[in-house]
Amino acid sequence: MSHKAVSVKESIEMEGSFVGDAGIRTVKPELEGMSLSVVIPAFNEEGAVRQTIEDVRREMDATGVPYEIIVIDDGSEDRTLEIARETGVVVDSNQVNTGYGASLKRGIKHAQYEYVAILEADGTYPARYLPPMLAMCRTQDMVVGDRGAAMKNVPMIRKPAKWVLNTFASFLAERRLKDLNSGLRVFRKSELVPFIPLLPQKFSFTTTITLCMSCNGKRMIYTPIEYGRRVGKSKIRPVDFLNFIILVLRMTVLFNPLRVFIPFGLALMALGTVKFFYDIWMDNLSETTIFAFLSALIIWSLGLIADMISR
Repeated sequence: MSHKAVSVKESIEMEGSFVGDAGIRTVKPELEGMSLSVVIPAFNEEGAVRQTIEDVRREMDATGVPYEIIVIDDGSEDRTLEIARETGVVVDSNQVNTGYGASLKRGIKHAQYEYVAILEADGTYPARYLPPMLAMCRTQDMVVGDRGAAMKNVPMIRKPAKWVLNTFASFLAERRLKDLNSGLRVFRKSELVPFIPLLPQKFSFTTTITLCMSCNGKRMIYTPIEYGRRVGKSKIRPVDFLNFIILVLRMTVLFNPLRVFIPFGLALMALGTVKFFYDIWMDNLSETTIFAFLSALIIWSLGLIADMISR
């Protein structure tokens, strides 16, 4: 009877430990058998990118699980790319400013592990949430950091727009979306890959991930996090709010079209009904009433066709 030789490293890994560059590290029980790729998109973040990488290293080293850090520079005009390379992590560049979404897609393609985390390089999302979120993701397809009350650091002028966008998206997705575009989340790479062609190049990347997951019955939970004050200036422009609204409508029409077409048709039908009774009282059936009824029927027909296509 022969026995297969087992190396010291294999023996240690089977007992719940990981051999890394710093030596042998014991893996936390809740993270045993897991690994993580951390993708950090960066554009003009020379003041925070090094600290962000160091924070991720400190938190992940303490867990003992295998991990990698991937920084994608989005054509920065400062020393962001140079500083990232100095830290020794995996670094790639878009060469020109292509967008937040483009950077994340490039980083996800580099990821070698099943579990992937995205984290912004501006210091707003603390890295200490990565280990517990990774543990939660064992039974989920995506775990999202919910900024909630921590959004006090967001400029007052942007809060109404965020509330409108979240409320509108929650209605269309038929579930409460606490934080539609949080930049801190952990997800399974295999669950995200089918949606890659739908993901945009710009800031709406995280919004699209949330809608794709929620509208397709994926397991997604939120966990409360603190949201820090960013280092540097925000890259979001006022016009991006309109782009977010258009994106939410587009994704909902793609995955759940009746949620858009049925209410719209009902509104036209209600308008036509009110006008119809008014016309009877005036003893004059108007073209407006007929047009409202016909429009409602056309909208519902389009909704049924869209629903058939999406299914």
